[in-house]
Amino acid sequence: MIEALRKLGLSDLEARCYLALHGQPPSSGYEVAKQVSVSRSNVYAALRSLVDKGVCRTIEGEPVTFAAIPVRQVVKLLQAEFERTARLLENELTHLPAAPPFFSNWKGDAQVDLAVRRLAANASTEILVDIWAEDLHQIEDTLLAAEERGITVHLMVIGDIPTALSRVIVHSVPAGGPKAARNFSLLLDKETSLLGSFTRHSQASALESNHPAVLDVLQTSYYHDVVMMRIEQDFATELEARYGKNYSLIFQEHPEMRGRKPAPATEPHPYRLEEDTR
Repeated sequence: MIEALRKLGLSDLEARCYLALHGQPPSSGYEVAKQVSVSRSNVYAALRSLVDKGVCRTIEGEPVTFAAIPVRQVVKLLQAEFERTARLLENELTHLPAAPPFFSNWKGDAQVDLAVRRLAANASTEILVDIWAEDLHQIEDTLLAAEERGITVHLMVIGDIPTALSRVIVHSVPAGGPKAARNFSLLLDKETSLLGSFTRHSQASALESNHPAVLDVLQTSYYHDVVMMRIEQDFATELEARYGKNYSLIFQEHPEMRGRKPAPATEPHPYRLEEDTR
């Protein structure tokens, strides 16, 4: 019985004092101390604690006596307290504050691969991917595993390449082909991002972040590419007549963009969206 009372939150001495009082007439601290064979000072401290916990009551007089609250009432009280505490925990901990913005650097093929696999494994709804065809093999198995879990993977691949992924947009290859550092990005559930590059002569590197500005830039860039590729497919002739080949007239109007080569039209790899037809 003492062990059961301890599980209800009473100390060993409190449990013994409660049992000494339960079902008995009100008793003084001196009388309880004689029954439990413990010093009066310790027993009085235990009795005051039982009163504070609502398990015993005091009866004013000379001397002051103590009486046990019936165990059925005690159990009801503890049940109500437990349920109140459980509701409080659920309300407070279910809605955790948003994680503060962070930036984490990953260096080396092994670390970048681990970051990709960890983030993909924790995605719950959607992954937006932008990567060169030459590098798709680095993360394709991870993306396929995510699809098998029911995650919607949208792949934008620069250059045409066979893949078993269900949703694929083929982006045209810029003039001059891939550079020495081929950038890639993943946007997961619009909550976490990974931006990095695979290089020909050194290890891969990547930046992981949940910063709202980074997430917004990646999402906007992805949607911008999708819209522009479709517009170029449907209005290629009109666009070239109005803005010049590869938008050369627009680049002339913006000196700040002259250091950047304009993307070619979509003739080398026309826009294609492959959807899962299963």
